[in-house]
Amino acid sequence: MNMNKKTIEDVDLKGKKVFCRVDYNVPFDADMNITNDTRIVATKPTISYLLEQGAAVIIACHIGRPTEAREDKFSTKHLVKRVSEVMGVDVKWAPDCVGPEAEKAAADLKPGEILLLENLRYHKEEKKNDPEFAKQLAALADIAVNDAFGVSHRAHAANVGITSYLESVAGYLMAKEIKFIGQTLEAPQRPFVAIIGGAKVSDKIGVISNMIDKVDKIIIGGGMAHTFDAAKGLPIGNSICEKDKFEEALGQLKKAEEKGVQVVLPADLTIADKFAADANTQIVDVDKVPEGWEALDSGPKTCNLYVEALKGAKTVIWNGPMGVFEFDAFATGTLKVAEAVAEATEQGAISIVGGGDSIAALKKTGLADKISHISTGGGATLEFLEGKVLPGIAAIADK
Repeated sequence: MNMNKKTIEDVDLKGKKVFCRVDYNVPFDADMNITNDTRIVATKPTISYLLEQGAAVIIACHIGRPTEAREDKFSTKHLVKRVSEVMGVDVKWAPDCVGPEAEKAAADLKPGEILLLENLRYHKEEKKNDPEFAKQLAALADIAVNDAFGVSHRAHAANVGITSYLESVAGYLMAKEIKFIGQTLEAPQRPFVAIIGGAKVSDKIGVISNMIDKVDKIIIGGGMAHTFDAAKGLPIGNSICEKDKFEEALGQLKKAEEKGVQVVLPADLTIADKFAADANTQIVDVDKVPEGWEALDSGPKTCNLYVEALKGAKTVIWNGPMGVFEFDAFATGTLKVAEAVAEATEQGAISIVGGGDSIAALKKTGLADKISHISTGGGATLEFLEGKVLPGIAAIADK
């Protein structure tokens, strides 16, 4: 997949109508107040640039998973007030994203103005990437801007289908994801260290496999480490484990050995007598987990191994926490990794953190602003790290 993509800075926008696909799938409370507007604020640089260049901006997005009943709680009209405040422009709203009303609203839109379309997913054709629906969306504008990395792993009408009818370029958010993840994976500065955590091997086996092809060291922590340990015949007590993944786990260790990639697994663990914030705990070596106990965090020796493995790193990718960080008693491993990644970044490394849990853990440590790039994508980030072609990125015009 070519990572050298056209961006909004590569096209003439003056007097143009721009169809801008964004990710405004934000959370609301019961009174339809937005409880976290990070995704809206994040698109401000792109939309401000489009307006400054003399474009009229048509914003398209989805909220939730509406059915054909078109539930009001998924209507984009609940976004209008906040988007207007963030962008400093009174945002107009169209009660549909295609058809006569949307077409008239788009036709009447003047340079410097913003029109927000109704939820794309009120039409099942959006997710089906229906060419006729894509053509109707394209008819509203002169050029398409894709700033919705979070849906890049899906080939839908508003991010892929539309590119058959309009030239599509990347907005600033999308360009940042391509630059950091895409270009970093293609030509990383070395030593390159990946940290893969989280509960399940099954969720991350593709990422682990792709990383072993690229990195110098891989740290495997969190719940998934117990599957690796159990596969090697170590006792894991009641720790989370996927017995059907033993072969794959051993296969990855063998692949790493053949490629000369250092694998860092836990040396000791913080174990608990139950899965609870107030559990009784003890620290044991990895081969001494007693029956009836479960590992919920890294132990001190393990934390030292992680910190040591990250010293001198020039590129770091981190996906998934090192323990049950939601409970303070079991957040130490994750915190130590966050500190070590922040330290490596201060020493000149490029650091990329992706995945909801990792980001939540990072925010809890207060070190988020010390990281080069926090990827917003969820499933899209995972597939990018697995080395898959993301249709939403592939469809953006090449430079």
